[in-house]
Amino acid sequence: MNHQEPQLYPLLFKPVLKDYIWGGRNLETHLGRTLPPHKDIAESWEIAAHEHGDVQVQNGVYAGLTLSQLHKKLELDLIGRRAQWAQDRNKFPLLVKLLDANRRLSVQVHPNDDYALANEGNELGKTEMWVILHAEEDAAVILGLKEGATPENFAVAIEDGGLETYLHNIPVQTGDFICVPSGSLHAILGGVLITEIQQNSDVTYRVYDWNRTGQDGKPRPLHVEQALDVINFEQITPQLPQPQLVEQADGVERWELCRNRYFVVERLRLDPGAAVSGACSGATMEIWGAIEGAARLAAGENAVTLTAVQFSLLPAALGSFSVSCDGAVTLLRTYLPD
Repeated sequence: MNHQEPQLYPLLFKPVLKDYIWGGRNLETHLGRTLPPHKDIAESWEIAAHEHGDVQVQNGVYAGLTLSQLHKKLELDLIGRRAQWAQDRNKFPLLVKLLDANRRLSVQVHPNDDYALANEGNELGKTEMWVILHAEEDAAVILGLKEGATPENFAVAIEDGGLETYLHNIPVQTGDFICVPSGSLHAILGGVLITEIQQNSDVTYRVYDWNRTGQDGKPRPLHVEQALDVINFEQITPQLPQPQLVEQADGVERWELCRNRYFVVERLRLDPGAAVSGACSGATMEIWGAIEGAARLAAGENAVTLTAVQFSLLPAALGSFSVSCDGAVTLLRTYLPD
């Protein structure tokens, strides 16, 4: 880092809101967010540096800069050496959202990096994961396919309206999580509030949109040819993953939820008065979010308080930090793997 740059610190951001047709008001009713009046909000982009949504720093000396501007200024000091694959494409590596799936989303799939690079300009592919913050009774998601699905009969089913025969539904409840690699056919069905952690991409290929119309009164476009190119037809009846215990000591439980080549997501539960410490030593940035309770995130003389549901980005060159709480708290920690 340039010695003239200010000291790094935990960063907070002003989210970018998206009012897609499947949204609602649950970010307000369940999370206490202030939303624009008379609008159904589908997504809140919490940490994002994309042409379709670029959050603004809220705190400290970098307040007012967009995350894209800050990334351009700090480069690997912000995102870390492990994100060289993203830096080579001038990309911030990850995107964190809140989703209010008040109504069901389209049946869709995301490409991998190779397909996106060949067909979508400078976009990344999209591997993602979801943590269910709230689920209504009988809530479910679609993930993968049922036995017997092939590219040939799936394409026919799209044409003749029999697609649901091949869709694999998974019931979900509050606290569940789902890992969604690129190529996974999926849909979030109505009645769930979700935190989504993903590659920094906005490429979605819709296969089926429940015969509904968009905000302009016309059917939303489908991308059947591209979807058939990238769907993983070997993903048959996947089940919910189980968390892997990493650490349990001194009032702290740490579980690994998802690990892939792009990110690792952990869930931590801290008892009242417990604390954890860590260090960002240049290899990777870290993203911490409180999803239940409140936590204090401190680095040197700089500290922020995270309340549910709120996220902070720790720059890769930040140095030592600590996370503490007065009451019990549940946190998500995201970082880039080796």
